Formats: sequence, C-alpha cells, structure tokens
Amino acid sequence: MTLCRVVIRCTMLAFFFALLAQQQSAHAQKNSYACKEADPTAMCTAANTCSGSCSVDVKRTANAASATPSFSGAKGNSTFCVKAGTQVTWKSDTKHQGFIVDMGPNSPFDRSDIIGGSDRSVTVTAKTPGCYRYSAGACLSGAIYGMCGNGTAEVVILK
Repeated sequence: MTLCRVVIRCTMLAFFFALLAQQQSAHAQKNSYACKEADPTAMCTAANTCSGSCSVDVKRTANAASATPSFSGAKGNSTFCVKAGTQVTWKSDTKHQGFIVDMGPNSPFDRSDIIGGSDRSVTVTAKTPGCYRYSAGACLSGAIYGMCGNGTAEVVILK
C-alpha cells in the first residue's frame, strides 16, 4: 500500500468518526431511545429479534446512513435484538461502498472494530447482554466532503 493510500484512508476514517460523533449528539438531543427504558428487553419480540444467523446491511441513504437487520419487515436504524452467542454479519449490499459501525467504548461483540464494505463483510459474535446504542456511517468509494452519511440505532443483546 502506498503512503498516499494510507494517508487517504486515515483521513477518511478521521472524517467518519467526526461525522459519527456529531450525528450521535444531535440525535441524542431530539430522540428517545430503547436503551433509556427501564427494561429494554421488553421491546424484543419475534418480529425484531434475529434468530440463527443475523446480518445487518449498512448503506448510504439520501441524507444519512442506515443499518437494516435481515429479518422480515425491518426498517433502517430500527432497534433489533439478538441472543448472546449469535453471530452478526455487518455488510453492505451497495456496490463500491464502505462502512464503519461504532459501538462506543463498551462493545457487546467479541471485537470492536467493525469496518468493512461491499467487498468485505465483518462477522462478530454477540457476547455481553444489555442495550447498546451504535453509530453507523457509510461512504461511496471516492466520496468527497458531504457525500458520506451516518445514523444511529440500538441493539439489545439478550441472555
């Protein structure tokens, strides 16, 4: 990898994290979250819980990014649930797109670096039960300022 590519990649990652932090603080001020509920697990139903294998499609939308779980009827950036021990594959079905999922300082998964793209999915295993808010960002390859998007959502890890 050439020095130029490394510099571009590092700059892009720094830009992503800045956008994610800004978006997360803006959303936190105007939305209520499942993780603020007394019992977030009560929000888990058969309709919003991944059973068996689970995948989440991270993509750039018109003015943000969304993470959509693989179960039927799932909407982008909606709260979803998985049982501890379940493998979750983060991917992007959109061609030439990269993504970052930031679980914050306490990731419930066996690894915290969820960085991939349309050519590289990332599979992690749910480990720590609880409710977690995360940020997802997506950029098209070769994107310039303003062409990346981010969004926030929540995942509940069940015992």
